[in-house]
Amino acid sequence: MNARLLSLAMMIGVSLPVAAQAQMLAPGLWELTTSNMKVDNQDLPDLSLILGQLKQQMTPEQRAMLEKQGITMAGKGVQVCLTPAQVASDSIPLTDPQSGCKQEITERTGNQWKFRFSCPKAQGAGVATFLSDREFTTKVNGTFNATGIQQKGSLDTRAVWLGQDCGTVKPRA
Repeated sequence: MNARLLSLAMMIGVSLPVAAQAQMLAPGLWELTTSNMKVDNQDLPDLSLILGQLKQQMTPEQRAMLEKQGITMAGKGVQVCLTPAQVASDSIPLTDPQSGCKQEITERTGNQWKFRFSCPKAQGAGVATFLSDREFTTKVNGTFNATGIQQKGSLDTRAVWLGQDCGTVKPRA
């Protein structure tokens, strides 16, 4: 079960960068929360519960490695700091650049973008909806293989701008 939760949490990170790319978003601290997570049509607990379990199971070294990548587990989800330069670029780094993941926007219609992604152990497609420069949502469906078994997963993510000051959350390089 822990491998399934960790894989789905990793899929969360996969689903987010395409949504933000090339869209003018406010720089500063963003909180990403996830809901409606399913694996093989079975509901999983809310992200806050999963993150709580991960926080307890993570070693200080693992937590430091995440924070070095610009990801902090806080509040109701994951917090990420976006700099003005990152917001102005076409490549906002919400996932680890060394993840091996590739994303492609397949269609842009109004405030919605359709995208697909491919990672070493996950692939799928989704839709990002930009509500403003301070909020966007994504819906993602895909498959992943964390334990040697191919599984289907889906989730919804909401990203909300918390303010200009990132506090202790470091921007991703």
